[in-house]
Amino acid sequence: MEKDFSVIDYEVQDNVAVIVVNNPPVNALSFSVRAGLLHFLMKAENSKEVCGIIIACEGRTFIAGADISEFGSKPKEPDLPELLDYLDSTKKPVLAEIHGTALGGGLELALCCNYRIAAKNARFGLPEVNLGLIPGAGGTQRLPRLIGIEKSLAMVTSGSPIGSTDAYKCGLVDQLSGENLRCDSLNFIKDIIETESVHPSISLKTEPIVNDEETQTILNTYRSQIRKRKRGFIAPEYNIRSIQASLELEFRDGLKFERKLFDELMEGEQSRAQQYLFFAERQANKIPDLDPKIKPVDIQKVVVIGGGLMGSGIAMCMANAGISVTIIESSKKLLDRCWNNITANYQSTQKKGRLSQEQVKSRLRLIDVSLEFEKVSDADLVIEAVFENMELKKDIFRKVGKLAKKNAILASNTSALDLNTLSESSGRPQDVIGLHFFSPANVMRLLEVVRAQKTSVGVIYTCMKLAKIIKKIPVLVGVCPGFVGNRILFARQEQAMRLAMQGIDIERIDRLIYEFGFPMGPFQTADLIGLDLGWEKALTSESLLVDKFCEVGRFGQKNLSGFYDYDASRKATKSKLSEKLIKDFAKSKGITKRDYTDDEILDQCLLPMINEGVKIREENIVTRNSDIDVVYAHGFGWPAYRGGPMYFGRTLGSDKVLKKINYYSQFFKDRFWQTSHEFRNILDEK
Repeated sequence: MEKDFSVIDYEVQDNVAVIVVNNPPVNALSFSVRAGLLHFLMKAENSKEVCGIIIACEGRTFIAGADISEFGSKPKEPDLPELLDYLDSTKKPVLAEIHGTALGGGLELALCCNYRIAAKNARFGLPEVNLGLIPGAGGTQRLPRLIGIEKSLAMVTSGSPIGSTDAYKCGLVDQLSGENLRCDSLNFIKDIIETESVHPSISLKTEPIVNDEETQTILNTYRSQIRKRKRGFIAPEYNIRSIQASLELEFRDGLKFERKLFDELMEGEQSRAQQYLFFAERQANKIPDLDPKIKPVDIQKVVVIGGGLMGSGIAMCMANAGISVTIIESSKKLLDRCWNNITANYQSTQKKGRLSQEQVKSRLRLIDVSLEFEKVSDADLVIEAVFENMELKKDIFRKVGKLAKKNAILASNTSALDLNTLSESSGRPQDVIGLHFFSPANVMRLLEVVRAQKTSVGVIYTCMKLAKIIKKIPVLVGVCPGFVGNRILFARQEQAMRLAMQGIDIERIDRLIYEFGFPMGPFQTADLIGLDLGWEKALTSESLLVDKFCEVGRFGQKNLSGFYDYDASRKATKSKLSEKLIKDFAKSKGITKRDYTDDEILDQCLLPMINEGVKIREENIVTRNSDIDVVYAHGFGWPAYRGGPMYFGRTLGSDKVLKKINYYSQFFKDRFWQTSHEFRNILDEK
């Protein structure tokens, strides 16, 4: 009796076995798919009726990778290498029929086929590097033997997919399909059956690839680039090493070497952290207790009030997603500046080859600029993006609340102000939500979706869905000073300032945080953001060190003087005046000098972040610990290979972290060192 392989369809058409994977939503290589493919490949190979084989997929995509539910556990047999070994050994020609995306194991499977045909919108990639891994089923050995070293290095080190046109040009696919992919596939394989007696197999190219001086130059160039772009990550270098093995080892030895590197990474801390974040992003999309009857509103028209750096960036996000957007400004001068900034941004992107001229034109056609506030009246979504002034924002919400149509969503981009107060000023608080974009809004992927006390679930659901449409990573958060990201950042910044006032050199503090994996240290961050921003809306009424800098006109990079001095190219150098301001302020506060080890400095910067995260979770500002980590990995530069502050704290151990915090609390009496009674339980939550 034949086994039930319900995720695989099998039929024979004109002596061609068509094996179709039907495992929605992305036809992942689950155990049942692997077992079914192996079974039907054997059936086709042993059938006298069958002369050729097509592997295809139902639904919206070809095989888009591994089954994520199997991550972290040993896969059931047949595992992917076993399946691909058999596929590689078939005597009959096999054609991969590709539409949608062929990613990870899906592309590795396609590489084992003798031929590949693709729909014109298909995409191909090996994204394992984003999970802290390398391809583990022959991808780094087959790909360079097919398309060469340079293109292979680009694909595996970036993890970014390429389109079908590029895939055809570099030889990854043999033919691009017209209107009917299945018909073209059948015609292709029939021609092969009739005309070819020997079929190409990448594994038959057993000898190493030519390893000459030019190849070594390419390898060295990629290593140099990776050290800068992927500082701290080990997976990109492992991908390069595995590709390099195709130059130095015969095919089967290369496969063994690839598997050895894959296993090393899979057991390492970095891949565990990166895989944790992968799942955390997906969890962040889930709204607790969502009524399935609630449907999101289709956002077709957006109005952005305020055309500064943030407002124009938000408008570009919408236009990039094909959504019509109008920017409202208060003067012709500001409106012209806004439009010029947007056009310059798109032109720069076009010059870099990331957009075509037609794409730029089509996006600009979706953006309108206006002085007429009344244009909010027919918008589905109105986003306030003016500077951080509560009275100004309240006035805007009062006007918008009256003018906007029924059920329109009213959003604020505030980064710290009380959204509950703003929502009440609108007269329709159920329609108000926070959409906290990060600057530059058209580049940064994080979006804090802030629910006020009376925000309706439908509004929340619509905004979470919209975030995905505009290619953002949304995290649902509640109202508190600074929300999640800035509140935790403030805890770190405050302690870094205290260290400086105790005589620790700010360059040393910045260097240690940079070496931990952040893109910059606390003082570099403060100068980049602008010291006057914190000055205007400090989260404490107490006199702060940054106040003293602002009082003497040192605002950061914007006027070339902050904690550091800057030249015209924004290169930082030490400032004697900065050192004096810190020293004088410390003296006025009665703070004495102390010395600390590097580890103690790191502890004092990172532990308050973990502690503040625990409090945020205790206050139910977020649904889960991992939401905090998503905010920090995508909005504040926490290194992905360390997971996030909550993950990092949990891996250190809640007892160890609590013991350290309690130790420092003897010396520092502020709220950043006061712990919750539930500290251990919250930090240990998975």
